[in-house]
Amino acid sequence: MSLRRLAPPDIQPASFAFNAENAEWARATIAKYPPGRQASAVISLLWKGQEQEGWVSHPMVESIAKMLSMPFIRVLEVATFYTMFNLEPVGTYLVQVCTTTPCWLRGSDAVVAACKKHIHPHEKTVSADGKFSWMEVECLGACVNAPMLQIGSDFYEDIDGPITERMIADLRAGKSIKPGPQNSRIASEPEGGALSLNDPALYDGSMIGKYKVQAPPPPAEPKKPGA
Repeated sequence: MSLRRLAPPDIQPASFAFNAENAEWARATIAKYPPGRQASAVISLLWKGQEQEGWVSHPMVESIAKMLSMPFIRVLEVATFYTMFNLEPVGTYLVQVCTTTPCWLRGSDAVVAACKKHIHPHEKTVSADGKFSWMEVECLGACVNAPMLQIGSDFYEDIDGPITERMIADLRAGKSIKPGPQNSRIASEPEGGALSLNDPALYDGSMIGKYKVQAPPPPAEPKKPGA
């Protein structure tokens, strides 16, 4: 794993605070844990902070450490260990491209090329309009529908270079894009539809009793000694 650190001081915000709604949520979340166990809420609070700001900043780590009565370094350890936490600013749309072996074999290089062309040549860098950033990630769990990418909490599968370019253009223009397979596939079914177990006779009851299983013969009785 590569070394993960908080963003440089020159791009850190001056402060952090949960908004009113999230602050109430944080108090309710902390209250779920028994006395002395409030530190167990650290991942939840970091995640909520990231949802609010887009990334985990130094002031956010400090604030959450204070809320949970934890040393700063302990919260920092959590934030830097889990790669789901962004440690530097991201665009409005964070495009996470899976480049693990199944996606790579199915053409994820073309997806990465589209991101470099239409977002920024370098990953983890916000585009000029502030709307996008992209990064390579490990397996996103839809190998059957490779290649794929994740934007926010949604997954987009069965993509290629041109499809990726179209998706970026639509989001940049304010259009919504439908999650899931971007071709004719339904969920993880084979392309072109189901190819097995599609005989209606398997389900309409017409096969019942058609094939009789012959019972095996009873075991021979053991011979008595001297017989």
